[in-house]
Amino acid sequence: MEKSSSNETQTLTSKKALLDCTEGEDCKENGLLVKNPKSALKLVEDGNKVHPNQGDKGEAGQISNGYSVVQSPVPCNGIGDGEDVQCTAPAATTTTTTSTACGVEAQPQLLELEERETWSKKMDFLLSVIGYAVDLGNVWRFPYICYQNGGGAFLIPYTIMAIFGGIPLFYMELALGQYHRNGCISIWRKICPIFKGIGFTICIIAFYIASYYNTIMAWALYYLISSFTAELPWTSCKNAWNTGNCTNYFTNASITWTPHSISPAEEFYTRHVLQVQRSKGLDDLGGISWQLTLCLLLIFTIVYFSIWKGVKTSGKVVWVTATFPYIILFILLIRGATLPGAWRGVVFYLQPDWQKLLATEVWVDAAAQIFFSLGPGFGVLLAFASYNKFHNNCYQDALVTSTVNCMTSFVSGFVIFTVLGYMAEMRNEEVSEVAKDTGPSLLFITYAEAIANMPASTFFAIIFFLMLLTLGLDSTFAGLEGVVTAVLDEFPHVWGKRREWFVLGLIIACFLGSLTTLTFGGAYVVKLFEEYATGPAVLTVVFLESIAVAWFYGINQFCSDMKEMLGFIPGWYWRLCWVAISPVFLLFIICSFMSSPPDIRLFDYNYPYWTTIVGYCIETSSVICIPIYMAYRLIITPGTFKEVSDVFYLFKFIFDGMYFPPHYSAIYKKRWGNTA
Repeated sequence: MEKSSSNETQTLTSKKALLDCTEGEDCKENGLLVKNPKSALKLVEDGNKVHPNQGDKGEAGQISNGYSVVQSPVPCNGIGDGEDVQCTAPAATTTTTTSTACGVEAQPQLLELEERETWSKKMDFLLSVIGYAVDLGNVWRFPYICYQNGGGAFLIPYTIMAIFGGIPLFYMELALGQYHRNGCISIWRKICPIFKGIGFTICIIAFYIASYYNTIMAWALYYLISSFTAELPWTSCKNAWNTGNCTNYFTNASITWTPHSISPAEEFYTRHVLQVQRSKGLDDLGGISWQLTLCLLLIFTIVYFSIWKGVKTSGKVVWVTATFPYIILFILLIRGATLPGAWRGVVFYLQPDWQKLLATEVWVDAAAQIFFSLGPGFGVLLAFASYNKFHNNCYQDALVTSTVNCMTSFVSGFVIFTVLGYMAEMRNEEVSEVAKDTGPSLLFITYAEAIANMPASTFFAIIFFLMLLTLGLDSTFAGLEGVVTAVLDEFPHVWGKRREWFVLGLIIACFLGSLTTLTFGGAYVVKLFEEYATGPAVLTVVFLESIAVAWFYGINQFCSDMKEMLGFIPGWYWRLCWVAISPVFLLFIICSFMSSPPDIRLFDYNYPYWTTIVGYCIETSSVICIPIYMAYRLIITPGTFKEVSDVFYLFKFIFDGMYFPPHYSAIYKKRWGNTA
């Protein structure tokens, strides 16, 4: 790019204006290529270093928001054949390109090049990522999975899967988001346009998660409000919701725990908070609980005012929501370690069963746990990293945040199992009998019961459920921010100046989508979505994402981008993981999930067979966006079917990178866009 003085500006035209030349319109207007007088863009040259896109390395200019500019003669039809009339841009004219190894997609609209919002502080970003990755699953899922799969022996497959699967994918998404500076939809214009359906799939999955995950936080909020009493309501059997099987063994040592006994905490959770006795199952959910509806409304109100202004606002909120859980975990860990029988829980948690390592399901559980714990594939890491400065060390960030996440899961196990050991001591049972509850029940029944029978129970109940709220809020902030960033980047002229309204509409839609989970049978709906709405769908997203980046965009191009951004090329270990090990890791989990559909059971309710069909429909409803967009992309691109489906061309393209045989070059450019 030619140097200009500080007072000079350069006109930046969109690629669409160049493509319009083929429709008989004049390519030039007063010597400049413009879409219309109002949409001509002014780019003030500054000294900030920003990356050019692939294909523009030689003549690329440096601009502050991550878009690349090149100045070169551009053919009107973008193919570059000798027969085409050349529309040569003047020296002061630049054109935007989004060229990738997978193809080029012309920008659909002319964007004003403005400075992209960035995090106020580096710590805002780190706390946001940690808050997103460390959620309720770290507290309830990891401890249960660990003791179920061999205790201390489970840490071996967990660590291996983290090193070769989870962390490389986590690092890849941070690098992609930071380099291309786009959300999960529009980023595919720069990587591989035909995979753009992945972005829409991610948004649908995020909507499903917001529709049930926040209901769990509404339960926690209800518990928190109920904790502001001298005597916690789940400590006695004298309440209106209790049954004859209610057994309070803490207050009377002579009472014996039998197989038919039900703790006050369990009846408070099932009969008072959820009121499942008023529902017959998924075919008769019953009415809506107004108490939980108000709790959920308050949750979404907090979420709205935390993210409506962007990362400048949420980056401040996470200083509380991301750090507070660690303070509470430390307090609960100290308290749990001093309880009678705590050592029994720790031994049960960590005692290795080496024979378990020979079981395939242990490795599947390890892979699934590290994947869902770190959370690639939800669009959040792409969104958060896109607000980083271009030369931010995302390599260091990936290692720090993933390590903190894994260590939090491990420490949470001690917090949970010291209390389970205490309960086993009080019940005079084995820890395995006490630790039957999984998922939310582990928190709302087992742990709540233990807290209720500690000294200063009210204090510990308040801080525990407040911790659950902050853990959940972080993840909700992140999940919805991923959707907001994706939509605003894809439709900047529609929503760019209306972020608050879009966020409000999204929050209302998520609230309305949550209504079925607020019914008396809402817990059954939550369980159904928990099993099917994410699972294989997210795994499929990340599998295709890793294939698109490593094989279509090209691992060499990706590493070249990272060298430009970080100053060094990732080593052979990272490249091997991205090209082969991580995709195989994901395919392994997907096949394991699909080969054995979950046998869902909640409380005493066995899910009927038709719920499996409904579950697969929920799962397919998001993933279907990927093939639909691929088909749409192939239909709207010029060329014959033979050109579109040419297998030789495809494999030459994948394995030879940007090399095209002469007779395929024009076909490729004609089909996928212009290289300008």
